[in-house]
Amino acid sequence: MTRSNAREIVAHLIFELGFTGDPAEQAVDAAMAPGYYESLADETEVYAERPNQKQMEYIRSTVAGIRGKQEELDGYIRKYAVNWSVSRISKVARAILHVAMYECLYVQDVPVSAAINEAVELARKYEDEDVVAFVNGILGSFARDLEQ
Repeated sequence: MTRSNAREIVAHLIFELGFTGDPAEQAVDAAMAPGYYESLADETEVYAERPNQKQMEYIRSTVAGIRGKQEELDGYIRKYAVNWSVSRISKVARAILHVAMYECLYVQDVPVSAAINEAVELARKYEDEDVVAFVNGILGSFARDLEQ
């Protein structure tokens, strides 16, 4: 499994938590449960291979970190999504934005450009081109401010 796949799993879990509000650890444990995880492979290829220990650490810490910093991350989205309320942004796009912003801010071994490129590719996989451009625009503005 690649870091990209692990990142996509994180986005799936953050998306799901947007509906359930479950604790991060509980959501990760449920998704990784034997049998359930394998059943997800029928839905999407990202679940074809189980994460190794390093990838599981990334998934667990990133999901927990995003949940813990959700208000901060939503604040960044509000700042850069001019004339948009956070509630109007699709839950998929918000999950993708949360993952990218969290990585840019708190995951030391992920370059900002990689986090943004991966987010745009994820958006392209799940959303239409207007949303892809929206995600790219928000993350571009976010990244420019990080550089200052």
